[in-house]
Amino acid sequence: MGVLVLGGAGYIGSHAVDQLIHRGYDVVVVDNLGTGHKAAVNNNAKFYEGDIRDKAFLENVFNNENIEGVFHFCAYSLVGESVEKPLSYFNNNVNGLQVLLEVMYDHEVAHIVFSSTAAVYGEPDSVPITEDDSKTPTSPYGESKLMMEKMMHWSHEAYGVNYAALRYFNVAGAKEDGTIGEDHRPETHLIPIVLQVALGQRDELTVFGDDYDTEDGSCIRDYLHVVDLIDAHILAFQHLKNGGESGAFNLGSSQGYSVFEILEAARKVTGKTINAVVGERRAGDPSKLIASSNKAQQILGWKPKHDDIHDIIGSAWQWHEKHPNGYQEE
Repeated sequence: MGVLVLGGAGYIGSHAVDQLIHRGYDVVVVDNLGTGHKAAVNNNAKFYEGDIRDKAFLENVFNNENIEGVFHFCAYSLVGESVEKPLSYFNNNVNGLQVLLEVMYDHEVAHIVFSSTAAVYGEPDSVPITEDDSKTPTSPYGESKLMMEKMMHWSHEAYGVNYAALRYFNVAGAKEDGTIGEDHRPETHLIPIVLQVALGQRDELTVFGDDYDTEDGSCIRDYLHVVDLIDAHILAFQHLKNGGESGAFNLGSSQGYSVFEILEAARKVTGKTINAVVGERRAGDPSKLIASSNKAQQILGWKPKHDDIHDIIGSAWQWHEKHPNGYQEE
């Protein structure tokens, strides 16, 4: 029996494929290569290029392969872009999941591990954020992920589809040997942008606001190593297979770092100066976002192994130094 990884050519998906193969799973990958890179996919995985919204294509994959569970990483995920193109996000994310759930139901595939987001919470009630906190997304991206969680919940109630929705904030780092890593175009994530400055690919980092109600005035965020993130996804799949209860789980290091702390850690790791300037605040940026991972630790037995920010940045730096132009695909 195999597992299907949707979006397996992307940053997080490719690390999932790699770790699943190293743990002995037969892995099938579906990716439309809209933002993913074929070069990121482990050669031992079976690859299908296509879009999950294409029901005939997806039916063909399920007919050809013996699939016992699905890992879903194939959503559009840029908050700012989602505000400009909400219908595109609902079409890809919500419609894509509907097609998937229909095909899973037709083929009696009962387990799905869903890569959700802490954006479902919007402005947090309190910090650290727990799974029961109110969910008022402030972007179409967060709204689409919350809708997807609800679709899985009702499919669980009606059809017995078991699901784990994993909510997290900022993922960073790369596989320890530096063979796969993060390559977004354009790049929007803080740590790779900082490292692009270190590589001389950008002149400076813009820190969006230094007057927040935090110790150094910059925003504080939770950072999670991609390897730990995938470990949680695999534990969630095993939890479902063992008859565990469906539901949502927060993932995070439970420790926040400010933008200035990330900058200083990157300077230490890289030995580079890394110029930075302070700019205006971005609309809708909360001052502090940290997730409580107690539920995932207690129920899934998950414990992050790479919670030192220097380790996270160090693995990312190794990837960026070896691959300054990413996967170099034209």
